Amino acid sequence: MKLSFLLWIPVVFLFLLSFSAQGQTKADSLAIKQVALDYIESQHNVNPTQFERAAHPRMVKRTFWTNKKTGKEYLRETFTDAMVLLAETYNLDGDAFPENPKKEVIILDIFDKTASVKLIADEWIDYMHIVKLNGTWQLVNVLWQFNDSNDH
Repeated sequence: MKLSFLLWIPVVFLFLLSFSAQGQTKADSLAIKQVALDYIESQHNVNPTQFERAAHPRMVKRTFWTNKKTGKEYLRETFTDAMVLLAETYNLDGDAFPENPKKEVIILDIFDKTASVKLIADEWIDYMHIVKLNGTWQLVNVLWQFNDSNDH
């Protein structure tokens, strides 16, 4: 009796594993990683089209910021249109990033049509929410901060 019970443990484990990994295909993982890379590399490469490929038109990027006069922190927001302009201008002189910029993409979770990603760049980190709409993964939310929060 004990032996037959023990034989069921791997079956149950595999069932639960397949259920928890719902929607996690290799193609999805690669596409999600590419969204995060297009987001950061669009600034490295001065390529607004690359950013537009990654982001949903209603993407919102947020961080905390500090009012230098009062010291009070507040939420600062940026939207897709401003990020497209940033990608177009931020690194025009080619000196805004190191020669080999850091761009480590960590997929924190994928479930069916949603994913959470952490991007570690040289001076900051971005937490991203990416959604699959009409078969395409797109960036919809970014929460970021500088490595040194005093820089805010």
